[in-house]
Amino acid sequence: MAILDIVTFPDPFLRLKAKQVTKFDSELQTLIENMFETMRAAPGVGLAAPQVGESLRLVVVEYTEAEDEDENAKPKKYVLINPEIIKRSEETLMDLEGCLSLPGLAGKVERHEAVTIKAKNRFGKPLKLEAEDWLARIFQHEIDHLDGVLYIDRAEEVFEPTPEEAEQIKD
Repeated sequence: MAILDIVTFPDPFLRLKAKQVTKFDSELQTLIENMFETMRAAPGVGLAAPQVGESLRLVVVEYTEAEDEDENAKPKKYVLINPEIIKRSEETLMDLEGCLSLPGLAGKVERHEAVTIKAKNRFGKPLKLEAEDWLARIFQHEIDHLDGVLYIDRAEEVFEPTPEEAEQIKD
């Protein structure tokens, strides 16, 4: 496994719409594992393939629910291939976000409180996920990357976070 280089803003690659994944081969499996390793090393909780220079509709997320945050809790791993948000809650929440492709910045972004996502897993099998709160925010942020959208495009304000704010931001 390898830690990949993260593409950073203002690289125009981040603004491209990623291509559908059509091959679920060993190359894809290696990319998925490398993305998890890269995300952990950064550190972050989500990573989209365009952030590592791959024009593929692929997202990895590793997240521990707030109530599970003890040293024995194992984070849940998600691999979303060709994801689509098929349902969004009417309720929205404003919260801080950061991004591995925009180091040193944070923004206040309004996102849907809950989403339902249709995607394929790493082996090409269909899956449907319902997510709310922070996990829903992570999925929305990462899926935006697949369409060339960055959180700064949606942010009410963008700023350099204080150390306390930086600790609150998990992406």
